[in-house]
Amino acid sequence: METLKKLFYTAALFFISVTLGAQNITALQAAYSRSYIAENQNNYALAISEMKTIYHSDDYVSNIRLGWLNYLAKQYNESITFYNKAIELKPYAIEARLGCVKPLSAIGNWEKVKNQYIEILKIDPLNTTTNYWLGVIYYNRKDYKSATALFEKVVNLYPLDYDSVIMLGWSKLFGNSHADAKLLFQHALIIRPNDSSATSGLQQINKWLETNLKYPIK
Repeated sequence: METLKKLFYTAALFFISVTLGAQNITALQAAYSRSYIAENQNNYALAISEMKTIYHSDDYVSNIRLGWLNYLAKQYNESITFYNKAIELKPYAIEARLGCVKPLSAIGNWEKVKNQYIEILKIDPLNTTTNYWLGVIYYNRKDYKSATALFEKVVNLYPLDYDSVIMLGWSKLFGNSHADAKLLFQHALIIRPNDSSATSGLQQINKWLETNLKYPIK
């Protein structure tokens, strides 16, 4: 009889746990649903408020969601805080780091943007989005050698990606690799005929040739 009582007690606890779990999941799903509806209506304050009703600091998903919503609401510091919490919870989650890049870019903190990209490439060295945008940062800083290395990774993976091809072409040109730059600009014109950027690059190379014919092309 005592054994039966224990079994009944254990079964009752399990039933209560399952029931409470189902209720919690239902409440969670409902809060997310209301938050999505508010977001679609551009009511970011309400979308954030709905998420905060079920927020737990150790929940990766809600931190990501609040990072995104605060970014949309242009509350960039709050957005960064939530994204950083998500990164702490899942250090190898690339989506959290890419998410954090958005508010960091919005406030112009390019050094921290660069650091996030570097951390992503430690996890996923061939991440094309990260290689491209880190390349853009180096290009804007006139570090054409570093930019070239990153754009080359993307072009090797996606030879028909116009943006990467044209950026590699300009990086090569400003890095004084004129022969490579010419081939890349010509290739860009195959991908996108009459492209003004590629045409401009070829014109600059022709001007360089006119004044440096006695020197070999690097």
